[in-house]
Amino acid sequence: MFVATLVASGSMGQGDIAEAADRLNEAGCQSEGSEWLDAGKAADLFFAAEPVAARSALTGLGQGIDVIVQPVAIREKELLIADMDSTMITVECIDELADYAGIKPQIAEITERAMRGELGFEGALRERVALLKGLDADAIDRCRIERVRIMPGAKALVRTMKARGARTLLVSGGFTRFTGPVAGEIGFDAHVANVLDIADGALAGTVATPIVDAARKRTELEAAIASGIDRARTLAVGDGANDIPMIEGAGLGVAYHAKPKTRAAAAAEIVHGDLSALLYAQGIGSAQWVTE
Repeated sequence: MFVATLVASGSMGQGDIAEAADRLNEAGCQSEGSEWLDAGKAADLFFAAEPVAARSALTGLGQGIDVIVQPVAIREKELLIADMDSTMITVECIDELADYAGIKPQIAEITERAMRGELGFEGALRERVALLKGLDADAIDRCRIERVRIMPGAKALVRTMKARGARTLLVSGGFTRFTGPVAGEIGFDAHVANVLDIADGALAGTVATPIVDAARKRTELEAAIASGIDRARTLAVGDGANDIPMIEGAGLGVAYHAKPKTRAAAAAEIVHGDLSALLYAQGIGSAQWVTE
């Protein structure tokens, strides 16, 4: 049995559910009923077969509605592995840090190209960090406090999954000076990121090795699976090209407001809503969310 979870960024009605059921039936997926997770906000539609056809059939369903399709039996996950920048937080930290050096447009252009998969991640990271050489190290904490904001739904997602026994890991191509506080605020069990080199109270223009890149993100996923977590019960979420390997390796890989290459690689995507959609995808309605 499979389930298609519909999540509205605003609201939806019974007519949207009926249209989804019709589309499933027309695609040969044998719709077998529906139920609300939260009335007007999120609903499950159950069907018997053809999940690939179901994803295609439900694409573009309603204005502002995201759809996630997966097997019912493994929908609740035991591991969340997540990107940070533009996924768990609303900004790209290195771009905001560059603003304190007066070179944000220059660095943001490189970031955008790297996240779209047009540049190699390690080379782009080293190039951007080199441009920050000499910036007062105090700017890192100022940037975090003044610019970094938690993505809507992030705290509920992480804290609810932890409360239900899941492991949560923040894996970022960014920097530990950001991931540590962010992981603590949201509630992640652990975090992995790059280390900025500091010399005489200023950025040295280099980053410690080995680099946390796309391969390292996938390695962290595989290590969690090797520790005894069923791959089918893993959830990976990110937005950039460097998230693709972990998204492809997870039981449910989700592209979150993502770049085109990442969207193409993911089994599911969130285009309209926030991270709470990933709780609905696991069959968890808002009455069961943990936010404190």
